[in-house]
Amino acid sequence: MDARDTELKKELDATLHARRELGEEYESALVDSFLEKVDQRIDGAVDRRVRRQLAEQQMQTARDSRSPRATDSWGERFGFGIVSLVLAVPLSAIGGAVADLPGLLVAWAGIVGVNVVQAARTNPGLFGRRRSSQDGDWED
Repeated sequence: MDARDTELKKELDATLHARRELGEEYESALVDSFLEKVDQRIDGAVDRRVRRQLAEQQMQTARDSRSPRATDSWGERFGFGIVSLVLAVPLSAIGGAVADLPGLLVAWAGIVGVNVVQAARTNPGLFGRRRSSQDGDWED
C-alpha cells in the first residue's frame, strides 16, 4: 500500500467516524465531501501523468530537432547537379576568355569544390576513413 492509499484510507475512516457521530442527516454531505477529495486525487494523478507525457514528447521533439538531418532527397541532389552544370558553361567561358587555360582551370576547380562540399554535406561519412579488413586492433 502506498502513502497516498493510506492517506485516502484515513480520510475514509474519518468520514465514517463523522457519520457515526453526526447521524444520517449529514450522510450525503459527508459522502459528497469524501468523493470530492477522491476526485481531487484522481485529477492530480491525471494531471501529473499528462504533464509527464507532454514533457517526454517535448524532450523527444527536442532530440529529433537536434539530430542531424538524413541525406537530402534525390531531387535536391539532382537539381544541384543540373544547376552546377548549367553555371559551368558561362563560368568556363568567362574564365577561358579572361585568363585562358589557368582561368578555365580555376573556374572548374571552383565548380568541383562546390560539388565536393555538397556531397560531403549530404553524405557525412563519404570522405571519412574506412577500416579495411587488414586493419586490426593489434598494436606492435
